[in-house]
Amino acid sequence: MDINVDALWSWVSAYALNIIGALLIFIVGKWLARRISNLLSKLLEKNNFDLALVSFLTHLTYYALVVLVVVAAAGRLGINTTSFLTVIGAAGLAVGLALKDSLSNFAAGVMIVLFRPFTIGDVVSTAGITAKVEKITIFNTHFCSPDNQLIIVPNNKIIADIITNINVKDTRRVDLTVGISYSDDMAETKEILARLAKEDSRILADPAPFIAVAELADSSVNLVFRPWVKTADYWDVRFDLTEKIKNRLDEAGISIPFPQQDVHLFVEKEKAAQVM
Repeated sequence: MDINVDALWSWVSAYALNIIGALLIFIVGKWLARRISNLLSKLLEKNNFDLALVSFLTHLTYYALVVLVVVAAAGRLGINTTSFLTVIGAAGLAVGLALKDSLSNFAAGVMIVLFRPFTIGDVVSTAGITAKVEKITIFNTHFCSPDNQLIIVPNNKIIADIITNINVKDTRRVDLTVGISYSDDMAETKEILARLAKEDSRILADPAPFIAVAELADSSVNLVFRPWVKTADYWDVRFDLTEKIKNRLDEAGISIPFPQQDVHLFVEKEKAAQVM
């Protein structure tokens, strides 16, 4: 069998260049993918992103770039990459549909980390709970309830709900309603509340406590007492003031009425005569 050496050499030379080119594309591309993923990791860690999210995004970026490098290398070898990309796209769609809820939680976790509506240590009201944030992961957030229960909430439920960050601000207003009888002295009650605010060093002078008549209710005259405190002192001040208000009003002879109704009984004359 005669072998055309020139034709063979021409074929080897042509394909050798393609193979060398594909290898170079793969090696250099893989190196660049690693460098880019490492730079992304350092950037995210520098901005205090969650370590789990940093690891996930770094690996996702690296493997996505490697896939692009493989496709480019295959194209350099003369392989038709159109069908290859179609298969990858179909596989990605199937995986996306299968992991729809997980991807939704992941996207929500990314939004929580990027926009930071709360951070670890904040007390948050969301998704039907009010608790302290203990841990933020890429799929869910861990909370600790006031009675020390661990609550794990999927991130998509948090993002879809209203988020109230209770202790993100340095100061907070204590809102109290004090009801007194219609026969009691409103001016004296205001003076008692003002003295209580001055006596408590935890209550801030600026903004000044707000005291006013808010409502003429069915059974009481309702006054609002709204002092400002440091967020860390909120509950202690609220509990202490509630007790002190009761004691001071009792000492001053000012009553705190409870809801009551007057019931009037009417007896028909005919029934009354029959009874007699």
